[in-house]
Amino acid sequence: MAGGRCGPQLTALLAAWVAAVAATAGPEQAALPAEQSWVQPMTASNWTLVMEGEWMLKFYAPWCPSCQQTDSEWETFAKNGEMLQISVGKVDVIQEPGLSGRFFVTTLPAFFHAKDGIFRRYRGPGIFEDLQNYILEKKWQSVEPLTGWKSPASLTMSGMAGLFSISGKIWHLHNYFTVTLGIPAWCSYVFFVVATLVFGLFMGLRIFLFLPSTEQNGRSEEAHRAEQLQDAEEEKDDSNEEENKDSLVDDEEEKEDLGDEDEAEEEEEEDNLAAGVDEERSEANDQGPPGEDSVTREEVEPEEAEEGVSEKPCPADTEVVEDSLRQRKSQHADKGL
Repeated sequence: MAGGRCGPQLTALLAAWVAAVAATAGPEQAALPAEQSWVQPMTASNWTLVMEGEWMLKFYAPWCPSCQQTDSEWETFAKNGEMLQISVGKVDVIQEPGLSGRFFVTTLPAFFHAKDGIFRRYRGPGIFEDLQNYILEKKWQSVEPLTGWKSPASLTMSGMAGLFSISGKIWHLHNYFTVTLGIPAWCSYVFFVVATLVFGLFMGLRIFLFLPSTEQNGRSEEAHRAEQLQDAEEEKDDSNEEENKDSLVDDEEEKEDLGDEDEAEEEEEEDNLAAGVDEERSEANDQGPPGEDSVTREEVEPEEAEEGVSEKPCPADTEVVEDSLRQRKSQHADKGL
């Protein structure tokens, strides 16, 4: 009887002990760390790491079923990253809307390959074998890179990142209003509309108040520049006038010198011509008187008339000389004017 009674008691004790051990082991097992992920999360603060070396990035969203289907394959690809000499990262577009805008992600999941700051879009399946062959066979070389304004490192994409960041913050604020506070959606929309109007009015008022001062400063600078240009032009005009005056004075002096030389030459020519006329007259006088023959006056007169006709060219020659002198004087006078 005693043995029969002890059996159920021992069984109960063993059951209690097993339950206690299980209760104490449960929290310990729950406290064990989860398996470490080989995929590096990328954020707006550390995304520049992909500018060096070779990387593969995956853009995903927690609610995306297609993204969830490729999680295990992506994790396997990351484990073999050391063998492939490549780093593997992922970007949560919900938490990092700026990065999704920088890479201009429009579909999920989206994959990108980066090699020393040159980015290419990978459009194959997110399967480990395809990803591995893409790296080993260097298939990325046949893909056109994202250059110019399309590059995530460009200024244009930086602006796009800012716009996506603002839209992400607005979306988070909308969820806070509707989900956390329980505000109706239409109230949230009204709030954002009013906030947009107030912000626009504030910016317009700021421009209205501060823009005139900048315009006045700009006008004063333009006026100052215009005055400087006018002063420079006046100085140029003055210098040109002085140069013209100097050139005119020099020309007048040269004309005066030439006039003096011409007058001297005219005087010499007049003297020479007067001497020539005197010589011609003296010669004519020497040839003029008749011989001492016993010829009557009536016989000599016809001969004198004939000699007079033959000897009269002397006054005509003098008139020609005087005409030439007059013409030269008139020409010199015109030159002096």
